[in-house]
Amino acid sequence: MSTTSPARGTAPPASAPLPWSGLLALSTAAFTAVLTELLPAGLLPRMAPALGVSEARIGFLVTGYAAASFAAAIPLTALLRGLPRRPVLVGALLGFAVSDAVVALSSSYPLTFAARLVAGCAGGTLWAMLAGYAARMVPAARRGRAIAIVLAGITLALSLGVPAGTALAGAVGWRTGFGMLSALAVLLVGWVWWRVPGFPGEAPHARVPLVQVAALPGVPAVLSVTLFLLVGHQTMYTYVAPFAAHAGFGRTGVVLLVFGAATVVGVWVTGMLVDRHPRPALLGALGLCAAVMLALGLAAGVPGVLLTSVVLWGVAFGGAPTLIQTALVDASGPERADAATSLQTTVYNAGIAVGSLTGGVALEGLGAGALPWTALPLVAVALGVVTVARKTFPATRR
Repeated sequence: MSTTSPARGTAPPASAPLPWSGLLALSTAAFTAVLTELLPAGLLPRMAPALGVSEARIGFLVTGYAAASFAAAIPLTALLRGLPRRPVLVGALLGFAVSDAVVALSSSYPLTFAARLVAGCAGGTLWAMLAGYAARMVPAARRGRAIAIVLAGITLALSLGVPAGTALAGAVGWRTGFGMLSALAVLLVGWVWWRVPGFPGEAPHARVPLVQVAALPGVPAVLSVTLFLLVGHQTMYTYVAPFAAHAGFGRTGVVLLVFGAATVVGVWVTGMLVDRHPRPALLGALGLCAAVMLALGLAAGVPGVLLTSVVLWGVAFGGAPTLIQTALVDASGPERADAATSLQTTVYNAGIAVGSLTGGVALEGLGAGALPWTALPLVAVALGVVTVARKTFPATRR
């Protein structure tokens, strides 16, 4: 495919093949961002002595990244939205490369923490771009599949990348692991510049303030579905270890592995359905999440129910982000997708934080058995919004 910048508003012809190389480059960018964010969590015992701090403070390296991503997504997107898209994307990737290189070389915890804040800002910028970028690379009728391909990088990072990266860093040393991650980001810069097309930024006269983007028809509904689904999901997922023990199944690693493998299946199924049957697919995914919470609340202690429910939960949740983000890009239009997605990135991170807090309160006050009952009404609200908002979540994509 050509790497020249198409004219503003020009879409590829409907018969054009999917630009696999460019989409896979964006998917690898998503993979790199997730691995950069979460790798310290798997290396707490190795990093803590080297930096002279407790394991809890190494955990704060993940917290700092998430906080920076949350805080930076909207202001950085607003600041950079007028610039050509590919240089901004490359700049975010270079942010990962520099941050990971500093972490690999640093013996100072404050310097390491500062580098993680830089990576978080790069992540906030990247997540605001990916879905809109993918949407502009393909005909409108294939937009959902393109977004599914790009977001599959998240699933692969969670299910395979983080465990494999942790094991590799354990074998070759955690500093070498971060150095390799930095090198991957540098190689990805070349791949993006070679195979991902350039698009113009928003012209000054065409820029819509973020407040107006948030008020575009359909955008509030999509953001509310994002929030309630993430709060409900995270309420349960954050505390899956005590819940599994409560259900009589103490092997948390097996539960997480089953969930991760099932999300891969969910992404694949969603990629086949998102452009032809988006509403039934999203209703099915949210309905299945709600049914899983009900089953876990009623019968998690019955042999086979826990793992079966986790498989179905993984399939449902694996596909939901693609379906929701496709609806958001359709509602905002590809030209305003970066701004809309920056709002969704903030809502997404807020949902993770609120869900973790909600689950913790439920666990402390009522015990692990209350977790699915706490999550169920939140997921049900998301399902209700999709049920009512037929124009925002149509049966077939316009």
